[in-house]
Amino acid sequence: MSLAVLPGVVIRRRITEVSRRLARCRGELQVAEEQLVHFSDSEADAHLRSLVSETPVADRELRAAARHAAAMTGHRDRLQAEISQLEERLDDLLDRLPRRRNP
Repeated sequence: MSLAVLPGVVIRRRITEVSRRLARCRGELQVAEEQLVHFSDSEADAHLRSLVSETPVADRELRAAARHAAAMTGHRDRLQAEISQLEERLDDLLDRLPRRRNP
């Protein structure tokens, strides 16, 4: 293999790696968004129970539900940021890919 071909091979390998990571992160994001809906609903229910019952137990349940929802929001936000970075990296790699010359 000549040295002229090597950069294209390396770039293609990196494109494949980034594409796989991007697909995995997008799948994780979909799951995280579904879980966030669940945790947000649980938080809303706990808030309503806390308002109605006004007990220390209900307040603890509300705080726990709020922590879970906040943690999932943070996880979702980190996944979205990682996806953005991976998309930028993929675009950069595609721009660096050597173009084939037409004879």
